[in-house]
Amino acid sequence: MKKTLVLLCVMTAGCDAVRSTTDRVFGGGDAPAQTVSDTEAATEVAEEVLRPEPVSARPSWTGAKTTIAGLGDPTTPGRWMQTPLVDSEVTARVVVPKTGAQAYITLVPVSGPESGGSRLSLDAMRALLVPFDELVEVEVYAD
Repeated sequence: MKKTLVLLCVMTAGCDAVRSTTDRVFGGGDAPAQTVSDTEAATEVAEEVLRPEPVSARPSWTGAKTTIAGLGDPTTPGRWMQTPLVDSEVTARVVVPKTGAQAYITLVPVSGPESGGSRLSLDAMRALLVPFDELVEVEVYAD
């Protein structure tokens, strides 16, 4: 059992996804190594996730609106959601009610009825911890 656990850890450590995540969190790569305590690194990561971007405008509603979202264009970078809920580009809090995961995401207007579906960027789906190949119900908060 111990050998299996050690082998699993070694194989996972070599995985590109793990390496790219640790590089982003701890600033690895070609840059010179910097000494950062675990508390400082955790604080920086938490601030990056929880701090919303500056909001230039607010949505026209108060409270929450629900929409069904799927994967949008995976080649377009950024954390966005194309939705007919807004008339201009704004930043709002998006929550997955099933899991409680939430993130601040830029809402990009698209034409269509308000009851129409929405499209999430790859980065937004990662932030909300949802599978890329499924439709997910999300709540969009104007606060």
